Amino acid sequence: MSKPRYWLIVPAAGSGQRMKADCPKQYLRLDHQYILDITLSRLLDHADFSGCVVAIRADDPWWPETAASSDPRIDSCAGGAERADSVLSALEVLASRADDDDWVLVHDAARPCLHPNDLERLLTQLHDHPVGGLLATPVADTLKRVASDSNQVETTIDRRHLWRALTPQMFRFGALRQALEAAIASDYPVTDEASAMEYAGNVPCIVEGRPDNIKITVPADLALAGFILSRL
Repeated sequence: MSKPRYWLIVPAAGSGQRMKADCPKQYLRLDHQYILDITLSRLLDHADFSGCVVAIRADDPWWPETAASSDPRIDSCAGGAERADSVLSALEVLASRADDDDWVLVHDAARPCLHPNDLERLLTQLHDHPVGGLLATPVADTLKRVASDSNQVETTIDRRHLWRALTPQMFRFGALRQALEAAIASDYPVTDEASAMEYAGNVPCIVEGRPDNIKITVPADLALAGFILSRL
C-alpha cells in the first residue's frame, strides 16, 4: 500500500466584513506582502505537499495580483457562500489526484502566523491517527455566559476542558469529503472541518498549538500579526 500523501486547502472566498477594509482581509498587506501569500508560504515552504488548492470568489479581482497565482504548486477554484462549500469545491478539484486515505490540511487564509514547529507537530502526531485532528490552544481567559437581552452575567463557565480551535485541521481526504457532503445536505452549521467530522460521528484529536497562531479578523489584529511575524 502506498504511503499517504498530504494536500493543502486554503478557503479564501470570504469577504472579511469585520475588517471594514476596501478588500477582503486576505488581500491586505503586511510588510508589502499579501496576507494570503504569507499564509501559503508558511505552509508550502515548511512541509512536503503534493498539491494545494485555494478557493476564491468567482469574481475575485485581487487573486491575479498575488504571488500565489503564479506558483506552480498552487491551483485555484471557485469557492462557495460558506466555508464548507469552498472546502468541498477544493476537494472536488483534488478528487482525480488524491486517494481516500491521503491527508488534507485545511488552513485559514487570514492566519499567517503559523509556526513551523506547530505544523511539524501536527503532521507527526497525527500521521497514524485513524481520524485526524486540529491545532488548538487551551482557553486562558475566564469565561462568562451573558444574558443576550441584558448583557448581565449569568454564570462563570469552567474552562478546564475548553480549547480554542485553530488551523490547520488535518483529516483523511475521503472521510472529510463525505462529512462535508453530509453536513451540507442536512443544513448542519459547519464552523470548521472538525465540526463536520464530529457531525459524521468521528472523534478528532487535539494537538496543542501556539496561542499566537492568530486569525486576522478585526483591524487591531493586523498590527498584532505583523509583530508576531517579526518574531517568528
